[in-house]
Amino acid sequence: MILALLRRAGLVATAALLTLLALATPAAAHGADAPDGTDYRTEATGLTPARPGLTVRAVEAGARLELVNRTGRDVEVIGYSGEPYLRVGPGGAYENSRSPATYLNRTLAGDTTLPPEADPAAPPQWRRIADEPRVRWHDQRTQWRESGPPAQAVADPNRTHRVRDWAVPVRDGAEQVEIRGTLDWVPPPDPYPWWVTATLGFLAVAAAGLLPAGSVAGDRALRAVGGLLALGGAAAVVLVVGRELDAGAEGVGGVLSGLLSGQIWPLLTGLGAIAAGGYALARRPAAADFALALSGACLALFAGVANLGVLSRAVAPVPWPGQYARLLLLAVLIGGAGAVGAGILRLHAASRTAPAATTHTEVPA
Repeated sequence: MILALLRRAGLVATAALLTLLALATPAAAHGADAPDGTDYRTEATGLTPARPGLTVRAVEAGARLELVNRTGRDVEVIGYSGEPYLRVGPGGAYENSRSPATYLNRTLAGDTTLPPEADPAAPPQWRRIADEPRVRWHDQRTQWRESGPPAQAVADPNRTHRVRDWAVPVRDGAEQVEIRGTLDWVPPPDPYPWWVTATLGFLAVAAAGLLPAGSVAGDRALRAVGGLLALGGAAAVVLVVGRELDAGAEGVGGVLSGLLSGQIWPLLTGLGAIAAGGYALARRPAAADFALALSGACLALFAGVANLGVLSRAVAPVPWPGQYARLLLLAVLIGGAGAVGAGILRLHAASRTAPAATTHTEVPA
């Protein structure tokens, strides 16, 4: 009996671990600059003077700026030393490999070591980085680069503070244009109420696995766990779609392309949880227990643990207020972890009620 329980629980844990190891690299490859959450809100308010056909916005929770040029002519983003840094126009987007900004913007940890070819006074050496008239880049002028919060936030941590108004220069032919925006510090939420709610929710859902399988109460509990797992899977799908929208994806095609190229495994995890929850709702007791435990483990790991920063940061990488992202994550954690607990408890109960014939010893006539 004990061996059977350990074997089934081991299968759940091993399958989830192997899936995590196999999928962790591709899942983490999306949006290298995109934070899981931040306390700094970066907003691009527009261009001064305005240019028809030239638009700008902050993407990836403010980690990058995106400039789209539909004017039919090239424009240049100016680097930190006044040198041409980026060029975008009808021929696509280009990066000046001699601009110090090219290298400084790739080292988010603060490394200021520059290669010999980085010379702001040298003629630009353009390298194509995109085919469309759109460019995205990490710009330190829009960020707070210090290790601690601003002094005004330390003095009064309970309200939002304007850190600064920022400007990034752009050259449109012979004319100078500025991308303007704001950087605010936003008070982070208290994560403890969210953790307490997640823990209590997990325990309540897992306790459904204590009801006897095959009974009316047990069948209802199985359907309830399946419904909550499916709800958590749907919340995970909404979260990954939200990350794509916040990363700048436009239209159904843009969102699907981003999901398939950068968020495929979190997406499949959410869809798998919906399928496993539906399987449990269809009352397949023997196989549903294992499916609930495995799908719940994957959901909690890939869509839950991977987004825990949302609980303690004010600005989430979604195009909605942070509290909505936290509510979605709460559904993921409760549905996923609860399904793991309930599934393993039901597997344990099944192993205890195994046919007595497996341990029966024949008595000679």
